[in-house]
Amino acid sequence: MDHELSVAVALARQAGQIVMDVYATDFAVAYKGANDPVTEADRRGNDVIVHGLREAFPHDVVVAEESPHPFTSPDADAPTAAQRVWYVDPLDGTKEFIAGNGEFSVMIGLTIHGCARLGVVYRPDGDVLYAGAVGTGAWMEQRGARVPLAMTENTVGRPIIMVVSRSHRHPVADRIARTLEAGQEIPLGSIGLKIGMIARGDADVYVEPGAATRLWDACAPDAILRAAGGQFTTVLGHPVAYGGLPLNNRHGLLATNGFCHERVVQALQPVARELGLRP
Repeated sequence: MDHELSVAVALARQAGQIVMDVYATDFAVAYKGANDPVTEADRRGNDVIVHGLREAFPHDVVVAEESPHPFTSPDADAPTAAQRVWYVDPLDGTKEFIAGNGEFSVMIGLTIHGCARLGVVYRPDGDVLYAGAVGTGAWMEQRGARVPLAMTENTVGRPIIMVVSRSHRHPVADRIARTLEAGQEIPLGSIGLKIGMIARGDADVYVEPGAATRLWDACAPDAILRAAGGQFTTVLGHPVAYGGLPLNNRHGLLATNGFCHERVVQALQPVARELGLRP
């Protein structure tokens, strides 16, 4: 995966520079749907990543948030089991971008056989990059200094620390925090940055119980966290299924440091049933 990682890192940084160029201007905001903003940074970052991936890997499928989707209906041809699919979110945390708080990222992930295998999450504001490949390892790089990311069980004797959405807080989030007896909540924007906090050991759990996220929100963080030794599943504890439709994560997302994962899955079962989440 060295070549794939090298290409993905370079494209994430290139798109990140474009994002920051727009960030410094009085940019316009449009809406793709209710409560779903999009900016020039989303579109321009998307274009450079998609072009770069197609040039480097012409036989791979690319699914990007701001591009026409290759799978347009449940009857459309899905990738074969062996096909490689890239998932691209050129600006995860558009609301944070608009708010000007810096909590946004560029995310590029690769799936093989329907499983997330490689991921890059780049926060251009502050030059923080998370990257990893399952089976190889993960790292964080900031302003040229690289450190490995590996889960260590340092949570004994303290309550769970949850990292939560700053702009998309789910109505049952307070109940989840009580159910898990969370001792602290840390609000943050981009999903990729939330998972980065878990991979660094600064948080233990992230839960998104709803179906609002898409596969491009999940792929890169999934690969990075598992490469670091954590776990990333649906709220039901099942692997996230990539390839074809639907593009939304119907069974929510759950990311943990790995040590508390099964306990959290069990604790969330009543909430999952009430939300109608079924295998």
